[in-house]
Amino acid sequence: MVNPEFVPSDEVAQAVADGRPVVALESTLIAHGLPRPDNARVARRVESVVRAEGAVPATIAILDGAARVGLSDEQLDRIAGGRGVAKVSARDVPAAVVDGGMAATTVASTVRLAHRAGIGVFATGGLGGVHREARETYDESGDLHELSTAGVVVVCAGVKSILDVPATLERLETLGVSIVGYQTDAFPGFYLSDSGYPIDWRVEDAGQVARLVTARRMLGLDDRALVVANPLPEDVQLDPDLHDRVLDEGVERLHEAGVRGKDVTPFLLDHFHRATAGASLTANIEIIVRNAGLAAQIAVATAQQE
Repeated sequence: MVNPEFVPSDEVAQAVADGRPVVALESTLIAHGLPRPDNARVARRVESVVRAEGAVPATIAILDGAARVGLSDEQLDRIAGGRGVAKVSARDVPAAVVDGGMAATTVASTVRLAHRAGIGVFATGGLGGVHREARETYDESGDLHELSTAGVVVVCAGVKSILDVPATLERLETLGVSIVGYQTDAFPGFYLSDSGYPIDWRVEDAGQVARLVTARRMLGLDDRALVVANPLPEDVQLDPDLHDRVLDEGVERLHEAGVRGKDVTPFLLDHFHRATAGASLTANIEIIVRNAGLAAQIAVATAQQE
């Protein structure tokens, strides 16, 4: 029976039914994380990278009164080119569906909808987490809660460096979310290869991640996300001194403008783009392309093993 509120594409539905590898992709990166017209081009490049590695891409968004898992070219263009596209976390998805408009999914909502569709691997840029000054504001991304409720493999470049990284790592530990470093012992800092905080466990290849996925399932410990932290190479990362200076400036301007809640991340990312003359955008694109490729390799290895 067709569910009018939840619509996987025919390609995605068939791939999941056949046990073939599928990689979920978020749409907030397209609608809010990248400037036009680069966003549509990068979105297609990311999907092409997933296909080149042997998996099916499933970009997720809210369109025409339905949560759609896997977008056509026309639907992707609508998300990339639409003005005023809402940004929805998991709690907002039903309201966005009933509203009947267009909305882009965050990490939290993408994880939830990917899990609902039976997709086990998701690629993104950087996770949300505990915001700076959270002791006063209680500002914490909904990503963390969703990671604690859905057993999806999440390939990312750590958490966004504009956040309180050590507090976020503490929350992930408390929530029971596993983290492994991909060929690294250091937790990545999004634009930076190393956030300055270590990771307890590391993996060397996609096959090792696939074995980890199986072990989690056999042990009954696969009800929460497995975060695979994939750092940028040091020769591709943003210059650390430039990063720190721009971040301090951005936080100061954030306070002056009184920006709060879900508007904080887009504000700071836009500041980074302008203040680094596009260097942060280049790094951001490299992050999502690399993560999509690794996620596809993991999806393929997992499907072969299972």
